[in-house]
Amino acid sequence: METQTHQRFVSLLTRKTIALVLAGGRGSRLYELTSWRAKPAVPFGGKFRIIDFPLSNAVNSGIRRIGVLTQYKAHSLVTHLSLGWSGFKSELGEFVEVLP
Repeated sequence: METQTHQRFVSLLTRKTIALVLAGGRGSRLYELTSWRAKPAVPFGGKFRIIDFPLSNAVNSGIRRIGVLTQYKAHSLVTHLSLGWSGFKSELGEFVEVLP
C-alpha cells in the first residue's frame, strides 16, 4: 500500500528522469582506504558504502533510472552495486547501471 501511495505522488517528469552519479574518485587523501578500491566503495558505518548515499537520495526522490559513472578501480564498486542495488524492475524501466 505504501509503495502505491508513493508512486501516486511521483510526477511523470520524475519517473522519466535519469540520474548520473559521478563515482570515479581515486581518493588520494584517503590512500589507506583507497589503495585497492574506488573512493565511492569505501565502507561507511559497517554495511554501507559511500556510493549508497547519493543512490538512496535518488531513489527516495522517486528517481529509478540511475547511471553510475566509474573510473578508478571500478571493480570494487561494480561488485557492491551488483550485490546491493540489483533489485530494480527492468520491465518498468528501472535500473542502476554502471557506465565506464
